[in-house]
Amino acid sequence: MRLSRVVFKLSKQFEQYARFQPTPVTLKSLIDFAVDGDIKDSYKFLRVELLVRWSHMRKEMNYIPTRLLETPSFQLINKSYDQSFSEVLAFNNIEPNPTALRNFTETLVGIRRRHADIIPIFARAYMEMDKAGPIDLIEKNHLQYFYDRIFMNRIGIRTLIYQHTLLFGNELPQHPQQAGIIDPYCDVVRIVQDAYATAKHLFERASYRIPALEITSHNACDNENSHVTIVYIPAHLYHIVFELLKNSLRATVERYGLDAKEYPPVRVHIVKGHEDVTIAIADRGGGVPRSKLSQLFHYMYSTAPKPQTDSNNVAKGTPIAGFGYGLPIARLYAKYFQGNLSLASVEGMGTWAYVSIKAEPANASEHLPISSKMRYSYTTKKGSDWT
Repeated sequence: MRLSRVVFKLSKQFEQYARFQPTPVTLKSLIDFAVDGDIKDSYKFLRVELLVRWSHMRKEMNYIPTRLLETPSFQLINKSYDQSFSEVLAFNNIEPNPTALRNFTETLVGIRRRHADIIPIFARAYMEMDKAGPIDLIEKNHLQYFYDRIFMNRIGIRTLIYQHTLLFGNELPQHPQQAGIIDPYCDVVRIVQDAYATAKHLFERASYRIPALEITSHNACDNENSHVTIVYIPAHLYHIVFELLKNSLRATVERYGLDAKEYPPVRVHIVKGHEDVTIAIADRGGGVPRSKLSQLFHYMYSTAPKPQTDSNNVAKGTPIAGFGYGLPIARLYAKYFQGNLSLASVEGMGTWAYVSIKAEPANASEHLPISSKMRYSYTTKKGSDWT
């Protein structure tokens, strides 16, 4: 009975906060706040904005297949989100005194850690639903749409939480020059090199040799011989590039075989223009046919063999690929600040990946989901479902 009352109370709060629209921030506003912002302002903004963003996705859960909601993994997800929502809601009427500010920051650190590994749990929920019975095409489309939105929502929430905890908590940024989570001089070449080094280590642990990496860059906006630097979140760019390099390296090794004396290199070309910074990654891994190209961004689809898992669907060993979440989420990271990730492929030759991100931080505004029932029904009406 007590549990029912708690759930009922939370559902009313979800409805209340879902009436408000999420407030997108730009990279410029985030970095400006990092220089001149005050912890009280961040507190007042986040204790409402986080509840609004969670509520929009919680409301949208009413429209996804019940079979998914009833899986053990999704029930665990709901429990985590409800707990985080309740913890932030507790600060609703508390004035920003030093104790409240300290407790709020510590609460955000705890929430961030609680949700750190939530994506594998979403993957398990999908697999549990699939194991219970075939997923039809309509359900797949709804789940693709919902997963894109819940993961984009997660990216936005974690960005806001990280920025607050790095600015006002006890943690330090990865590099001293960062303003919280943002690097005002993010070196794109260095990010690519770091991603390649990690991928190389991963392949070596799996006893794979890998192709070399060739990087060229061109700064058409500033001095063409200068480094390509941008105002960006290094962790986001690293995530995107790492996933693409990993796929290109694996495809090349598989095409030429583990016993090949040498492999054609994976080439990365970086160009900074006035509006966009573009990263082009090209491989000679054999490409994919046009009929499969769009499927590469579908959750649970992968050209690699599925990794071996234990009874809890946890991967054994060091899987290089196979779960089908890498590319879809990498594209969400690219789109988060109005960028994009696209693929072009020539079957029998190789694949080209193009990452575009905004060169000007003032133009890099969050791309956030707004709860909508339209896409889950057969109606022809169109509503706004993104900011």
